[in-house]
Amino acid sequence: MTAASGLRFFPSADGDLAYLDTGSGDPVVLLHSGYVDHRVWSDQIPALAAEYRVIAPDVRGHGFSANATRPFRWADDLAALLRHLDAGPAVLVGSSMGGVIATDTLVEHPELVRAVVTCAAVTGDVQYTDPWHKEIQAEYARALGAGDIDAWLNAFLRVVPGPTRTADDIAPDILRRLQEMALHTISKHTPDEKNWHVPVTDSWDRVAKTDVPLLVVNGGLEPADLLAAAERLARTAVNGRSVTIDGVGHYPNLEKPEIFRRTLLDFLRVL
Repeated sequence: MTAASGLRFFPSADGDLAYLDTGSGDPVVLLHSGYVDHRVWSDQIPALAAEYRVIAPDVRGHGFSANATRPFRWADDLAALLRHLDAGPAVLVGSSMGGVIATDTLVEHPELVRAVVTCAAVTGDVQYTDPWHKEIQAEYARALGAGDIDAWLNAFLRVVPGPTRTADDIAPDILRRLQEMALHTISKHTPDEKNWHVPVTDSWDRVAKTDVPLLVVNGGLEPADLLAAAERLARTAVNGRSVTIDGVGHYPNLEKPEIFRRTLLDFLRVL
């Protein structure tokens, strides 16, 4: 797969990191979920770029960015990119893993963060204990350890509808897009590859000490554990609030892109 049109590359200390940089105005950074890349935001980027400078990176090890060869933190990679682009403070908008990156960056590099939007995410300190999450995580580990990409992909796509629906309830194009991105990312890795990512810890107490605007957006069909943790995040932040988009699961920006886009723009316009 060739690099998407318009991608640029930041020469980090550990390989080139890909990013999209389009539009002009106050910077808004779109942080994708795990195993996919910046293209998960393609339904939102044109409208946002009409009013803002939109920066959409591929996280290290994902999409068109280099894999890690040494210990790294997501927040440090993002901070280095924003400083390289002279793009801080920025509004960070993160889905799932991207939401964790947003809160990590908020507590580790607060001078670079103007506001945060998390979607289908909380902080890196949250561990889900419900049977549905644990079953999927166990299947991830088993399939990746065995190099069984088909089984891994099936587990990955189960997250899209959530615990109360099936793939038949999801538009085929959404599943196709996610599958294409996930297979591209997973093809960059091997079963015996070392995980160099260093997690940020003690995030709850540190989020409570920040006062930047924080919006928590979640699909109403997410597991109860995730929704409860997301509400806790909104309450913990001094200037936090939450919005639920009914009838969708882990990817409200894909299932109901117009509603998600309107929710995001309404938040951005009052900052």
